[in-house]
Amino acid sequence: MPYSRQSLAKRDAKDPLGAFRDEFILPRGVIYLDGNSLGAMPKAAMARSQELVSQEWGQDLITSWNRHGWFDLPTRLGDKLADLIGAKNGEVLITDSTGINLYKLLSMALDLRPGRKVILMEGSNFPTDNYMAQGLARQLDRGHEIRFAERENMAVQITPEVAVVALTQVHYKTGAMFDMEAITQMAHKAGALICWDLCHSAGALPVDLAGANADFAVGCSYKFLNGGPGAPAFLYVAKRHQGKATQPLSGWWSHADPFAFERDYRPAGDIHQMLSGTQPILSLTVMECGLDMMLRADMDAIRQKSMALGDVFIGLMAAHCAGSGFALASHPSAQERGSQVSFTHPHGYAIMQALIDQGVIGDFRAPDILRFGLTPLYTRYVDIWGAVEAIKTVMDQNLWQDPRYARRARVT
Repeated sequence: MPYSRQSLAKRDAKDPLGAFRDEFILPRGVIYLDGNSLGAMPKAAMARSQELVSQEWGQDLITSWNRHGWFDLPTRLGDKLADLIGAKNGEVLITDSTGINLYKLLSMALDLRPGRKVILMEGSNFPTDNYMAQGLARQLDRGHEIRFAERENMAVQITPEVAVVALTQVHYKTGAMFDMEAITQMAHKAGALICWDLCHSAGALPVDLAGANADFAVGCSYKFLNGGPGAPAFLYVAKRHQGKATQPLSGWWSHADPFAFERDYRPAGDIHQMLSGTQPILSLTVMECGLDMMLRADMDAIRQKSMALGDVFIGLMAAHCAGSGFALASHPSAQERGSQVSFTHPHGYAIMQALIDQGVIGDFRAPDILRFGLTPLYTRYVDIWGAVEAIKTVMDQNLWQDPRYARRARVT
């Protein structure tokens, strides 16, 4: 269907999520379409961080571990997040980074399947997952193998020698989605365990780990959960697996009685066993602001708007930028993609840098993908109109050909 700026503005006026935009700090004159890499800052985070630094740290000092509940933050926030990803209380922790958490969980999975030697992963997955699995296999030195497959032939690769299947539900480049329940059933039918990476799922679409009967999961909080740069990640361990294997990074916070200061390690028998060392209280506390906002939003409404935003983006690009060399890298069906739209272009990096100078912030993923994140709590329909308008300007005026846009920065 044809879109106009006026028709999209009318959608914004009726948007049930529209009021959430006012709860974020968004720079004037900027269309921010990179929330799938770093979520925008909740206004509440500023006040909460000032309170934490000036009072809890500045005045109450070490007493804040008890007085302000610092020690319980990983589990208390984990229980909050559980509501967003279909888990139960006592199954989720906010802690460490996605990669470190994946290392812990894969190690546990291999211990739970001692006769099997294969970790099955998607080759085009975000590299840190693959790197962590490779590093774990080297450290264990027990003959484990990383087998890579792509989603079109993943099912046939889930064979009896597979110990654990480790997949990202929403692909970081294209937004393509796995059917979590179907793949989990395949893994279990083959006798394997499964670990889902929810970095591009949590906060962007409904997730039901318990309903899918998932074993393990990891994810980050700085994307759609708006937890802040480098905010702690999360992990999920189904209760049926807790206490059945020991994770390898057995720091004192995972001890059954941390303040007994015993010489030898004795693991906690519940989700606490997945902790390692002292937690980053500043990051955890600020992350809670974004999490609390997500808990007030309707996840089904978020998903419906996300799909609609993507359809508008794809439709406007076809109508206004045909012939400019873009090819849709995401699935054309909204049901089959996450909360992003991606396009390929031979000059993708330079085009994205020119776009950023025009006030439209997305990002680039090698070798040729321009990626645009759709975060329904603050992305408006008219933002998509403005973004495509800017893309058309960059292409029609050949702005991307300025040599400075070809110079690669460290972060793309």
